[in-house]
Amino acid sequence: MSSTLTRVRAAYARIDAVDRPEIWIDLRPRAEVEAEARVIDERVSVGERLPLAGRLLAVKGNIDVAGLPTTAGCPSYGYEPEADAPVVARLRAAGAIVLGTTNLDQFATGLVGTRSPYGAVRGAYDPARISGGSSSGSAVAVALGIVDLALGTDTAGSGRIPAALNGIVGLKPTRGLVPTAGVVPACASLDCVTVFARTLPEAEQALSFMASPTSRDLPPLPQRAPGPWRVAVPAREQLGELDEGWAEAYEAAVARLDAAGADIRVLDLAPFTEAAAMLYEGAFVAERYTAVGNFVDKAIVEGDESLDPTVAGIITRARDIPAHRLFADTDRLAVLRTRALAELADSDAVLLPTAPGHPTLAEVAADPLGSNARLGRFTNSTNLFDLAAVAVPAGEANGLPFGVMLVGPAFTDDRLARIAALLRPDTRLAVVGAHLTGQPLNPQLLSLGARLDRTTTTAPVYRLHALRTDPPKPGLVHVGEGGAPIETEVWHLPPEGLGRLLSTLPRPMTLGSVQLADGTHVPGFLCEPSALENAEDITKHKSWRSYLTHRQNQLRDADTPPPGTTN
Repeated sequence: MSSTLTRVRAAYARIDAVDRPEIWIDLRPRAEVEAEARVIDERVSVGERLPLAGRLLAVKGNIDVAGLPTTAGCPSYGYEPEADAPVVARLRAAGAIVLGTTNLDQFATGLVGTRSPYGAVRGAYDPARISGGSSSGSAVAVALGIVDLALGTDTAGSGRIPAALNGIVGLKPTRGLVPTAGVVPACASLDCVTVFARTLPEAEQALSFMASPTSRDLPPLPQRAPGPWRVAVPAREQLGELDEGWAEAYEAAVARLDAAGADIRVLDLAPFTEAAAMLYEGAFVAERYTAVGNFVDKAIVEGDESLDPTVAGIITRARDIPAHRLFADTDRLAVLRTRALAELADSDAVLLPTAPGHPTLAEVAADPLGSNARLGRFTNSTNLFDLAAVAVPAGEANGLPFGVMLVGPAFTDDRLARIAALLRPDTRLAVVGAHLTGQPLNPQLLSLGARLDRTTTTAPVYRLHALRTDPPKPGLVHVGEGGAPIETEVWHLPPEGLGRLLSTLPRPMTLGSVQLADGTHVPGFLCEPSALENAEDITKHKSWRSYLTHRQNQLRDADTPPPGTTN
């Protein structure tokens, strides 16, 4: 059974298993997606290079996907796009397969994920809590293991807040780095298309296909002086009120960067938080009326019940903001941006909690505007200041995912990702073959400072094949139905160690997300489907080591003469 096709089938099975219909606006028919998967497998089998072959993709419902309506979370607004948005087309050209469009805060207006006639999207870890928005469905689809990648948008934090609240990675690129054509605008001058993934390398790989040369006329970035990464952090009192345990989780993240060799320094957060308050409280929200105001006004007159009342109120109030106020706010923003960039001048990035807390659905329902404003305290200013950002998991606080973000000047996206990779004290890696303890490639792990965490098995959704390589290696392939639990070692290694290992990883091996017996996902070595031709299926042994023992016994028996004979 082909790898891409079985991953598609497993995804639809997962959709049924998690029973979260509010994630989706429109799912593509299963037969249609399976047919596309067969084509992808056929193209790979004849040697075509498709780096994202087998990766499943969800797309926020305000981004065009050919064959599905673009609703922006409002059914009566929906239209049939003639083609994929460029960002979708680029990922599909690399081999990714779209499963469907995902739910969002209507017209991408909100950070809570509850403002939708398709239902409030619940958090992946605690259904009583919000998922975060506006890219709510996309983030939860990744967090629950339905898809590998998902597209969102981020104007005020919509690609970072849901990443943090659901324990995944959210990359918000420099404005203009990724095209926004085919995206229903929220605030067109600030909008960015973002990507979600469970690991930073997966998100970076996707972003590399999404990005394109930009025509923006920016002065060259100043040359970075040699030395360790310089990371700015605010004084504790400037963070304001945080949920219980969140300050400690943030301080632990700062300590991890410090231990990894970063130069930690203090900055004044005031210009960032003052600008953040201006995004909705000031005149800049008027751009949301420019985007969809006429439609909202007409829908209100016609009594359109699919309009979310909170969203409609935000957009209609923006209609009456006087022009002089926009000019005044623009001048004030310029002053704040100058102050903020001065604070960042001697640092590579600022490290912040992505959000100040994780409210429940009931708390947001009781105070929709106040809850939303609080969530954007650290994210709202990023696009106003024309900065890049990456949001990554940074442990837990009170049993819930806790996330931080690194923010830096425009076009320092790669730099931010390199710093973010240091935030985890180590990276887990699942191995099933030549890197196992006692096997030929295990010294590679040991030389990188890796240490064995535990021996377990995969979930019973994989098959194992003996590849024709030197030294011998197995190929682990996700199949969903018809799989078996495969013996697995989980190793801890420094983040930079994983990068070094990946830089030497030969084809047909590839890094992917491996599901373990306990349901968790860990980065691990998988195999490209094209390498399975003429490879022996050894799944019945349920272990690479067991298979090697079996082969040794076969060879020994072949060399042993039958009883009663002599050599």
